[in-house]
Amino acid sequence: MRQFILGAIAALVISAPLSAMAQTPATVVAPPPPRLPYGLGISMEAAKKALAAAEAEARKNNWAVAIAIVDSSGKLAAFSKMDNTPHGSVDFAIGKAVTANNFKRPTKALQDNIALGGVHMRILGQPGVTPLEGGVPIIADEKIIGAIGVSGVMSNQDAEVAMAGAAAAQ
Repeated sequence: MRQFILGAIAALVISAPLSAMAQTPATVVAPPPPRLPYGLGISMEAAKKALAAAEAEARKNNWAVAIAIVDSSGKLAAFSKMDNTPHGSVDFAIGKAVTANNFKRPTKALQDNIALGGVHMRILGQPGVTPLEGGVPIIADEKIIGAIGVSGVMSNQDAEVAMAGAAAAQ
């Protein structure tokens, strides 16, 4: 009987830290979206500047990409598909732009949350969300006027092209 009690105590001591660790919530979470308001939708002139700058960045690196720019309501304002861009990149670029606009943050924040697993994966159940790096809000006068999404190369390279475009539109 004594061995049984000692064995039970040992099992509790060994399993207690494991169960405590299993219940510890993840500590790395993307910050809440900025409290920036939406402004008027991006102008055609600004959209063309963003598109030209993004295309220039892609060409400089020999990257074939699709580039989508949406206005502050998440509707397509400008689009470009470079030669030899994978056909699937078209929908991804538009999805990244819409997601960055609607969530008021770069899509990398959503991608990073999903990498944590657990409850962070619930976003995958939402329609119309593309949580892949490469979407960036476009901000002017401290208001979100739209977003740019890029797809065709590695996600971090897509983001590099998107950031070049977003900077040009401001």
